[in-house]
Amino acid sequence: MHIIRKPLVFALGSILLIAALPVGVWLASWTIPVPGFDEIQALWVPSEAYLLDRHGEVIHSLRLDPTVRRLDWTPLADISPALPKAVVVAEDRRFYRHPGVDVVAVAGAVADRMFHGRRRGASTLTMQVAAFLDAGLNRHNGRGIGQKLRQMAAALALERQWSKAQILEAYFNRVGFRGELQGIAATAQGLFGKRPSGLDETESVLLAAFLPAPQADPARLQARARAIAQAGMFHVEHSGLETLASGLLKPKPGLLHELNLAPHLARRFLKKPGERLRTTLDARWQGLVLEALKQQLAGLDGQNVRDAAAVVADNASGEILAYVGSAGDDSRSPGVDGAAARRQAGSTLKPFLYGLAVAQGYLTAASVLEDSPVNLETTTGLYIPQDYDRDFKGPVSVRTALASSLNVPAVRALGLVGVERFRDLLWDLGYAGLTEDGEYYGFSLALGSAEVNLPEQVNAYRSLANGGLWSRLRLLPEASGAEPPRRVLAAGAAFIAADILSDSAGRSLTFGLDSPLSTRYWTAVKTGTSKNMRDNWCIGFSRRYTVGVWVGNFEGDPMRGVSGVTGAAPAWLAIMNGLHAAEPGPPPAAPAGLVARDIRYEPAIEPPRREWFLAGTEAETLHLVEAGTHAPRIESPPRGVVIALDPDIPPRHQRVWFKAKGGAEARFALDGVDLGPARPPWAWLPVPGHHRLELKRGDGAVLDKVEFQVRGPQP
Repeated sequence: MHIIRKPLVFALGSILLIAALPVGVWLASWTIPVPGFDEIQALWVPSEAYLLDRHGEVIHSLRLDPTVRRLDWTPLADISPALPKAVVVAEDRRFYRHPGVDVVAVAGAVADRMFHGRRRGASTLTMQVAAFLDAGLNRHNGRGIGQKLRQMAAALALERQWSKAQILEAYFNRVGFRGELQGIAATAQGLFGKRPSGLDETESVLLAAFLPAPQADPARLQARARAIAQAGMFHVEHSGLETLASGLLKPKPGLLHELNLAPHLARRFLKKPGERLRTTLDARWQGLVLEALKQQLAGLDGQNVRDAAAVVADNASGEILAYVGSAGDDSRSPGVDGAAARRQAGSTLKPFLYGLAVAQGYLTAASVLEDSPVNLETTTGLYIPQDYDRDFKGPVSVRTALASSLNVPAVRALGLVGVERFRDLLWDLGYAGLTEDGEYYGFSLALGSAEVNLPEQVNAYRSLANGGLWSRLRLLPEASGAEPPRRVLAAGAAFIAADILSDSAGRSLTFGLDSPLSTRYWTAVKTGTSKNMRDNWCIGFSRRYTVGVWVGNFEGDPMRGVSGVTGAAPAWLAIMNGLHAAEPGPPPAAPAGLVARDIRYEPAIEPPRREWFLAGTEAETLHLVEAGTHAPRIESPPRGVVIALDPDIPPRHQRVWFKAKGGAEARFALDGVDLGPARPPWAWLPVPGHHRLELKRGDGAVLDKVEFQVRGPQP
């Protein structure tokens, strides 16, 4: 064994140090081009792209570079002072005293290799920054003497142009601490869930311990961290250090984003790393909407409701202020943009139907429509609309029919204006999914058989708020002037439709006076529920905002006992209240061409009230035609219906009801056989075959007739 005594090592080290001085002078004379600090900072590209709100605030960050994880450039002033201190102690103790190359460390490293056969690094922080800036100086490209000399020369040149603070700042942004994490911003967030400014001494010491061997085992990492803490006189407890180190070595799911408010829009718009895209969104309202939807879904627990979406728009500008495509924590498909997805509209299209009927002079808000059973023949069979509560209200005004969302009066209104004309209006309102002609949709268009999405719904209702003027919604600020709005509905008709939707008394027949549709300030609102309770809608507006909410399941399975007023409406109300917390909205002023009249009905089917009319259509007393003056007709069974007997039900429990309206002395005759008076209704035991039911006067004259068919086994 060869023993080298310390005095001899010291002497040899001194000789090496003296010999290194001229080498240092020679290296300093090299002309090495060094980029400016501002240039390096400007060229920094995060792995993320950022979606900004209207004020420039980041509302969502999206990773687009899969090779590395780095965030925005972090100024040295935003890094906890404990971290530079720990790193200098661990990596470069004479950092503030050397000119870029630590001659003492170099001499010591050479002596260690010569006399002890140990490899010891002598790279300064400045040399490491030089290697970050020039890939040819990176350690992965070799450790030859030529490369090391070039790295030293670059470090000396760097120190002549950059300050020590700039070198440290560049180091902490470019260094990789562990795994794919590059830079202190991504590292602090990825490992500790905090910003660099919040790192404490224990965390800083551990990060410094990571640098020479990021994949070191816990024992080695803790030993190095304890040595750094002792050398830097940090107040670190060994037990806390051990616990934290063990936790850091466990796999992490990814960065803990604070900025995760608009994932669907981020994926739609952000295309390249480092991109910063400003939108029309407002971070305040985006957060408000997201929280309102989450709370509403939590309140619907146990009713098979997993998903919700919402859109908020500014009425005047058309700018979208909030856009939440998915809010359910229990969602099975959180990546689906529920706001953009098309769903059946339910009753939400009715305001435009009645608005069109008013504009064309077919109806007024005071007109009376019959809410009673109706059977409509179509090319595909009979269409038999029902009301939401499976009940019929008899004669009702248009105001009541729309506000209380009665289905049969809406179908009757559609018969007045025509399906094709209504379909054309919906197309003009921006419902781009209605690509078929009116015949394709038929009478069911009145009840929302068409598929629509939330932005279309919000913008159509915004047109009512704007007096019948339509313009596009915007998610991105426009570089040039906005497209001028175009008229899609007469201003007076739009006002009357909005006035009806704001009427709590008018909707009380179905929803009661105390519902989530009632606000302390002026709003107009409509709900809708699609077939089998697959979709809940609540769309409404104030003078300033239009809000649309959808609740349901992305997979299409039905909810349990959830309607528009219990599913989407509470979230709509919470959003509206948040938007108007500081400024409740006043009601709109009536446009020119409208007149108000005090009206009453004879008989009094509804209380007297003040009503709006288009000029020239006003009335004060509305007389209803007595039911007995209508032409007598058969109401049941429907004309052309095919009745199928169920073999699992005993025949004696299966009946077909024969019902007639009008004609007090009328009688039923089935297949030419007199059955007797048509009142009360008949419960007939069905017999397979083709049948003809007639309604006859006492003298035998036929008042009405229907043909129908019964299929099934002979009872």
